[in-house]
Amino acid sequence: MADIFQQVSAILLEYLFRVCPRFTAPVYFSFLLLLIFCCFVTVLEKQPAISLYWKCQLAGWSVAALYWGYTGYIAPGFNLWLAILYFVSDVVLYIGITHLYRTVALRYQWHLLPAGKLVWILLPAVLLLALLSTVLTILKIYYFRRWLSPGFDVSFYNFFIQNRLSVFVAGIRLMSIWLLAYHLYHYARRDIISTKENARLAIINRDIQLNNLSSQLNPHFLFNSLNNIKWLVAENPVAARRAIDLLADLLRTSLNNRDTVLVPLHEEMDMVKDYLELEQFRLEERLQVKININELLLTIPVPRLCIQTLAENAIKHGIEKQKAGGLLYITVESNEHALVIIVRNTGLLQNVLSPTGVGLSNLQERLQLQYKGKAGFSIADNADHTVEAIITIPLT
Repeated sequence: MADIFQQVSAILLEYLFRVCPRFTAPVYFSFLLLLIFCCFVTVLEKQPAISLYWKCQLAGWSVAALYWGYTGYIAPGFNLWLAILYFVSDVVLYIGITHLYRTVALRYQWHLLPAGKLVWILLPAVLLLALLSTVLTILKIYYFRRWLSPGFDVSFYNFFIQNRLSVFVAGIRLMSIWLLAYHLYHYARRDIISTKENARLAIINRDIQLNNLSSQLNPHFLFNSLNNIKWLVAENPVAARRAIDLLADLLRTSLNNRDTVLVPLHEEMDMVKDYLELEQFRLEERLQVKININELLLTIPVPRLCIQTLAENAIKHGIEKQKAGGLLYITVESNEHALVIIVRNTGLLQNVLSPTGVGLSNLQERLQLQYKGKAGFSIADNADHTVEAIITIPLT
């Protein structure tokens, strides 16, 4: 678009010089200003990217200049060349004044000041910018009228005295609006950046906490598994070899998925079954296991080691302490909004939430972080001398 304007302006200039030599110098000057303005826009268009600041400056002051031109158009004595000069000069003049303020503000970082301190800078800034715009605007209007308005014969002093108040008030209004918009934009931008940084920091902290919590579970689980094998080596070497194979599979799965926070339900259950088989080697008939899972739910992601943690807790704090052992019952079902994991075991709820243990307090924190408070966890005694732990995971 700017290239077209530039070409049209060049053609008109050539036409004016060759065909219409009687035109006065101010007319040629108005076209020259138009040509300069088009060149300026062309340079901006050829930049790899124009910042939002320059887009707003050009658009805002161009709209304002067009409005002023329209008020002149509907008034008597409209002069086209004078209107063109006013448009170009208004855009250039007010962009220059406001950009001067922006340069100073960025240098002294006024845009970073709190509102209380910024007010004491904006008040004198508005007056100074309005005064500067008043002087330059009156100079511009006076000399343009001297050039392009026949019969205009007023001294600059009288013209200045007649117009200074109205132009100064208009300048205060314009500069106040511009400064308010400029600093409100910076405040909004700072809030957006701050929100993004806080969100990013929260994500990083959450990932660090999840990694730390998961890393605590592996040594805890490994210690218990090796303890189980120690029992088997002396009592049942064949079972010990099978237990070692199971432990190798468990460790391989754990190492392969150590950076994974969520795993499909079927992978979690494969690990749980291997772990329970290890425990059955040690506890033998004292540990009875029953599992009931809807096969349609096996692909749903769940926090890694969540069911294994409940199973381990049920055996360690429940079944193992019963002389006759007991039943571990794992159920996974779903309702309209959530996946429900239930682990029920024989025993009583005693010292389950140890403040120094990894166990359930660790699991609660992982659920809280992973699902941002939307997941649920509860554990309670039942009337039939069983303990029931329930994890509720949102499906959406």
